[in-house]
Amino acid sequence: MLRKSLMGVLIAFLFQVGTAHAQDLDAFKERVTEFTLDNGLHFIIVERNVAPVAHFFSLVDVGAVDEPYGQTGIAHIFEHMVFKGSKTIGTTNYDEEIKYIEQMDDAYIAWLDELNKFEPDEEKLQELWDAFQELQDKAGEFVINNEFTQIIEREGASGVNAFASADATGYFYSLPQNKAELWFMLEADRFLNPVMREFYIEKDVIFEERRMRTDSNPFGRLLEEFVAVAYTAHPYGDTVIGWPSDIRNTTIADTWAFYERFYAPTSFTIAIVGDVDPAEMKRLAEKYFNALPAREAAPKLRIEEPEQRGERRFVIEERSQPIYMEGYHAVSNQHPDFQALNLLASIMSSGRTSRLYRRMVVEDQTALQVQSLNGFPGDKYPGLFISFVVPNQDVDMEEIEQTLREEYQRVIDEGVTQEELDRVRTNARANLVRGLTSNQGIAQRLAFAHVNGGSWKTAFTDLDRLNDLTPEDIQRVAKTYIKTSSRTVGMIVNVPDEDEVASN
Repeated sequence: MLRKSLMGVLIAFLFQVGTAHAQDLDAFKERVTEFTLDNGLHFIIVERNVAPVAHFFSLVDVGAVDEPYGQTGIAHIFEHMVFKGSKTIGTTNYDEEIKYIEQMDDAYIAWLDELNKFEPDEEKLQELWDAFQELQDKAGEFVINNEFTQIIEREGASGVNAFASADATGYFYSLPQNKAELWFMLEADRFLNPVMREFYIEKDVIFEERRMRTDSNPFGRLLEEFVAVAYTAHPYGDTVIGWPSDIRNTTIADTWAFYERFYAPTSFTIAIVGDVDPAEMKRLAEKYFNALPAREAAPKLRIEEPEQRGERRFVIEERSQPIYMEGYHAVSNQHPDFQALNLLASIMSSGRTSRLYRRMVVEDQTALQVQSLNGFPGDKYPGLFISFVVPNQDVDMEEIEQTLREEYQRVIDEGVTQEELDRVRTNARANLVRGLTSNQGIAQRLAFAHVNGGSWKTAFTDLDRLNDLTPEDIQRVAKTYIKTSSRTVGMIVNVPDEDEVASN
């Protein structure tokens, strides 16, 4: 009874219904409408009449893990292309524009072929590049820059954005509820009629993203190297933004093939939350999204990471902030141990009273920052349970590593207290609630729950899974997964540059 009552209070708070009889999950169910179109595209509609706006979230069950070999970053590239409009939006004459786009891609492939020769002809390379640039300039004459975004923002859109992750790709923004049909028309159009407009110009933008997030960022460099060492078979070992040569070598033809193979309607879950009429949303969905042709579902990833045979270690030596990181192979988000590992991570590092923070930051003062988390770099497939530490000045990495060993061994040998478990479970429950206090939060939580758990309801039943966990469960998962044979250790060690060495 207590659990059901608590859930009811949370639901009432989340949706501000203000009526005593609506304080249970059944009342929430009354606000959710689900349907699947004939082509397999799934919709989740949530009525939430707190303001005359709605949030629209298109979740595509396709991420970096699905990318073909040699085409890392292509999911991210296509995500950028979706904002370039369609055959009718973003162009003054698509029939003419596409002629130059196709010729431009052929010219780029010719340049790539010469570039990738053992001894490329530099003069020929320049000629091929000049021909490519000329075609790109001609295609650009038909472009209306950012017309898609300008249209929706002119009609009151806010929070226009997208993401590409290891596991999925998402597109989202909010609109006044009386502009819902505009969203249906534009969203269906950009996935039915995508274009590779300004493709190679946009790749320059992506290269700049990579430089900022990874190449010029010590933590980004460490993370990229870390997953590459931790995984030998599974594509979680590849970077989401893409390896530089893969970004360079990816062509328009490659990206079309990726879209055709993976962006089937069955890959989509669309969540709409706000002041909307479900019946009208269904009518508009059928009117616009039924146009997406049904086709074979995207292929499923079948690669399994083999059991690790022993600890793996690497060191990056550079003039940089030192960082220590270790990780252990764990489980996917649907495994029974996933939630227990989440709570273990929180017990170790969430808040000032957590074990690692108290020991390393407060008492020993060996660390500026310490964090543990589960499900990295993704959790659709078995991910990593990781800990990273930013050491204090002049603290040896050996001391950092030894402290982590001692604290995790304490959990393995002695377990955790009920008080610790109650604290992190309360925080986890509060985090779930906070994620469901806005239209955007609800849309994204429910869409991911549908994709990962098979139903939007798992966003709420996760609370029950938390309630069922005991201190013994936390100790058990620590014993099971925190082991030397599955450990990867990586670190950045600060070394002086040559000028500094010479001056000394």
